[in-house]
Amino acid sequence: MGKYRPIIGLEIHVQLSTKTKLFCSCSADVFDSEPNTHICPVCTGQPGALPVTSEEAIEYAVKAAYALNFEVHEYSRFDRKNYFYPDLPKGYQITQYFYPIATKGYLEIDVDGKKKKVRLRRLHIEEDAGKMIHEGDSMSAKSFVDFNRAGVPLIEIVTEPDIKSPKEARLFLEKLRSIVRYIGVSSGDMEKGALRCDANISVIDEETGKSSNRVEVKNMNSFKFVQRALEYEFERISQAMKNGEEIPQETRGWVTKDKKTISMRSKEEESDYRYFPEPDLPPVILSEEKLKKIRQSLPELPDEKKERFVKDYKLPEYDASVLTADKDLADFYEETVKLTAKPKETSNWFMTELLRMMNEEGIEVKDLKVKPEHFKELFDMMDAGKITKNIAKDVFKEVFKTGKSPSEIVKEKGLEVVADESEIERILKEAIEKNPKAVEQYKNGKKGIMGFFIGQVMRATSGKADPKVVQKIFRKLMGE
Repeated sequence: MGKYRPIIGLEIHVQLSTKTKLFCSCSADVFDSEPNTHICPVCTGQPGALPVTSEEAIEYAVKAAYALNFEVHEYSRFDRKNYFYPDLPKGYQITQYFYPIATKGYLEIDVDGKKKKVRLRRLHIEEDAGKMIHEGDSMSAKSFVDFNRAGVPLIEIVTEPDIKSPKEARLFLEKLRSIVRYIGVSSGDMEKGALRCDANISVIDEETGKSSNRVEVKNMNSFKFVQRALEYEFERISQAMKNGEEIPQETRGWVTKDKKTISMRSKEEESDYRYFPEPDLPPVILSEEKLKKIRQSLPELPDEKKERFVKDYKLPEYDASVLTADKDLADFYEETVKLTAKPKETSNWFMTELLRMMNEEGIEVKDLKVKPEHFKELFDMMDAGKITKNIAKDVFKEVFKTGKSPSEIVKEKGLEVVADESEIERILKEAIEKNPKAVEQYKNGKKGIMGFFIGQVMRATSGKADPKVVQKIFRKLMGE
């Protein structure tokens, strides 16, 4: 990056997977619902409607805080953040500003094989706003407001400016999503708005020590776009600094189709929001007993599971990292290993075959037609010499597509290995007779010629002969 270095901090909103909204009994499962069908006087801010805090949302927030190594406070309080926008029906947002539920956390990420600790400033609870929908061009533009999302519970996690590259920002978000999914407090789906990220970036000239103003980047709906938007901003700001230009403190939006950011508005200051204590809600007071119970309810987290996979299954660090990044995948792997009793071989098939097909088809573990029993059957057939590894890969593709058992597919397609050694010997003798020069070369020390004869047998048997058996018979015919 030369003499210029980015300084990045993230503000992440995580939608909690509670049954109801934060301050009313409306359903919080609003994605893809008909507009304005999950609303009531409380979440739309009708006069006289009073909020009541969801205990489930508080527990989920505390659970997330402990998983992210925060100090959780027995006393926290809600405040009003005042601003006017059409999707904010009350004219203010209920959040935690002065007394957040947790502070001073951290999250460790792996960057190029090294551990990096990113400090977390605070975690607080707040309600979501509604959603604006814009239609038409500039001449016939219309805007609509869907209040379904208004009042849905969020936790906001604010990092310290410890992130030193766009790649680190992406790795941080991927790790964070993995954790909230592991503990079951959020789906973490960026494409559904369950995890949203605003990134603050400034650039420092390491030769002069001069730093640019801070720029906030919004509208990034995937980890890949977070990295790309920050890379774009780093280049844009660095070039402006080289040219002696001043960088305005502003909010910019990422435009995916143009692969660039555009200016949206000047950046607000915290004082613009006129925070003051929420008068309609009592403080959140948590007993030591309650906090201990929540802390003890935490499941095994990704880093702990990774260490166990390395220790118990003797897997390489990389394999363990990939397999434990997603809880569903880790659970599926463990269910499979219980049946196959082959940790490394199972890992190899997951890494090279299963994950590749899942990525190509864009499906998740919960949608798989492949079952642990299929792996067990496939491995047993290879061990018994009924199919070769190459045939097994073809069979697995069919299992992945159809969910049929490996034995059923082998029978349907006639893929069982040719086990008749006399038939293999007949084919080899015929190939030897037709290729005397190749035989002479083999006898003169060019042992790689054996591959040619094995290929002849594989062609004649449609790939159904066991190469090891072919090698054994070929050597016998060569008098070895």
